[in-house]
This record gives sequence, structure tokens and C-alpha cells, in this order.
Amino acid sequence: MTKDEFIQRFQMQPLPTSVHTFRYQHKLKSAAVLIPIVSNQNRLDVLLTKRASHLTHHPGQISFPGGKVEPYDNDITATALRETQEEIGLQSTFIDVLGQLKPYQTISGYEITPIVAMVTGNGSYKIDENEVSEVFQVPLSHFLQRQHHIQVPFYHQGIHHNVHFMPYQQYNIWGATAAILHDLSVLLNHNG
Repeated sequence: MTKDEFIQRFQMQPLPTSVHTFRYQHKLKSAAVLIPIVSNQNRLDVLLTKRASHLTHHPGQISFPGGKVEPYDNDITATALRETQEEIGLQSTFIDVLGQLKPYQTISGYEITPIVAMVTGNGSYKIDENEVSEVFQVPLSHFLQRQHHIQVPFYHQGIHHNVHFMPYQQYNIWGATAAILHDLSVLLNHNG
């Protein structure tokens, strides 16, 4: 898939309903993540991070850059861009926001809005080692192939849910990150 095909498919399709059906009764905290799509020669890659192993929440897990909405953020996109710059040093001047996917609710009490963007130019990364241990890229085509989508049944408070896994090489991509990638792949594969 080329950059132009990605943009056209993303912008021309209605957003699919998220695969995640877990809904909370209490107030959720708002968060945003950036799904950075990087054009590398003739292929598109998804930029991901590995969270620092010393963190209290989700240590060592694979995630998108992002975090909790702060009162000084102008909107949810501003949150994703700010968190991306804080975590990996990628400045907003290298990010072309395309839109967003439907919000995703987590067991930890967050409603995450995924912001989809193309990374342009030769942006460099400066990792904040307090939050991130590694930045890496996975070919978008990996996530578009259904054989890489694994679901495992999980029960929380007696309610059945599916936890998503999309392993790639030595990386175990799972949970909210994998579910959001699943939603993106459904959108991109629609009529394509």
C-alpha cells in the first residue's frame, strides 16, 4: 500500500465500530495516542514504542506514543502530539494528522482516542528514557494480514472479552495497542 492509497482509504471509509465491547459504568479518564505511519521508500511502517521496564503501569509493553489529556491541551489531537514529542522527541512539524479512529476503553479506566498521522520529512527521535526504552517500526502490511490477528478469551468481573495479540519478531504487541491496530486494519481493508 502506498502513502496515497493509505490516505485515500483512511479518509474515504466510515469508521468501523471498535472490536472492543467492554464498557464501564464509571467516569473514564481521557487519553490520546498517535498512530504514526512512516513512509520508508516503497512501504509504509507503523512506529511503535516499548515502554520503560521501570514504569509502574504497563512496564515493557508495546504501545503508541501518547498519554493522559491534560487541562492545558487544546484538544485530543494536541494531547497526542504533545505526548509524542515528550516521549520520543518527534516534533509536530514532522507530523501530518489525517484524522482519528473511534475511542477505545481500557480496563485501567481510560478512554483512548487514536489519532492517525503520517510522519513526514526526516524527523529524528530523542527518547525520554523515563518513559520509553525503544522506538521501532513494523511494516503496515503485517497488521493488514488477518493471520497475524490473534484473539484470546479473557474474563473480567465475570464478563467475556477478547484480548488481541499481533506478535512481530521479538515484539509481543497486545491489548489496547493490538486492538487499535485491528480497528485500523479493518478500516483500511474495507473494500480494498
